[in-house]
Amino acid sequence: MSEHRFSDEEITAIYRAIYERRDMRHFLTDPVDPQVMQRLLAAAHHGPSVGFMQPWRFIRITDSQLRQDIHALVEQERQQTADALNERREEFMRLKVEGVMDCGELLVATLMPQREQYIFGRRTLPEMDLASVACAIQNLWLAARAEGLGVGWVSLFNPEALRQLLRMPEGSQPIAILCVGHVEKFYDEPMLQKENWAERGELNDYVMENGWQEK
Repeated sequence: MSEHRFSDEEITAIYRAIYERRDMRHFLTDPVDPQVMQRLLAAAHHGPSVGFMQPWRFIRITDSQLRQDIHALVEQERQQTADALNERREEFMRLKVEGVMDCGELLVATLMPQREQYIFGRRTLPEMDLASVACAIQNLWLAARAEGLGVGWVSLFNPEALRQLLRMPEGSQPIAILCVGHVEKFYDEPMLQKENWAERGELNDYVMENGWQEK
């Protein structure tokens, strides 16, 4: 047994946060304690990043009109996504896909501009900056679950329209709208699985050895 191992209780708590994390769409409007929010952002800022470039930037949305404008962008993309789904259009439209107007805190996770100057770890894989932001978001998500707060990742938006709305500089890019807040309860399983939209695959079908294997 490794001397660096956490206690059994600590390990159990970590795995609980992982397995009980949910992409939440239903929120209460109660405000999030500022100190808790600061802890969540600090957890995100401690995420791993390629070449330690720390490409994430988080924009807190505190203006009510701006929140409504963001919601309008999401709704526009929701309609366009529904149209693109063809025969699943009506099924999609019945789903609740975001909680932008309900959540206590609204964040936009973004990629910083001038990322091309960072070569370490990105020379052949420039998309690793995006992977780094995703790791930061996951840190925030798991910390939020441990704090009893829900997080919903919204990707239904036109990136350029949102970039302009937020007056972001050229070269930067919004990656995720994050709804953060109190919830009445957490889903007992992923909502899209519960709604029969998709289901989690079996682990063995996603793990290979010594090369790609068709399963």
